[in-house]
Amino acid sequence: MPSAPSNAIGTVDLRQNALVALFDDLLQRFRHRQDRMVCRDVVELVTDYLEGALSANDRRLFERHLAACPDCTAYVEQVRRTIDTLGRVQPEPPDPATRDALREAFRDFHPKD
Repeated sequence: MPSAPSNAIGTVDLRQNALVALFDDLLQRFRHRQDRMVCRDVVELVTDYLEGALSANDRRLFERHLAACPDCTAYVEQVRRTIDTLGRVQPEPPDPATRDALREAFRDFHPKD
């Protein structure tokens, strides 16, 4: 007995409904995220936070997240300590052979306007 033909219109409707549901879910998540931050946001914004470059609203959301998330609090503190430590490291001058090799490598370098 041959199988019944598939309902192409029904299949398109199901796919369209699934896409609409997915879009609605993403839209709701986006709207909800505007009033909170998640860990991924903290990782992306940590440098701006430490440099004081966040807007007042983003800073408020960032700090609200830190107050509730010990992992992100530890991460921000680790980045802060790393920056502080690296800021105190004094670079050693290159040895004469390295200095000469760098001069030779860049002798003919002329930046383009």
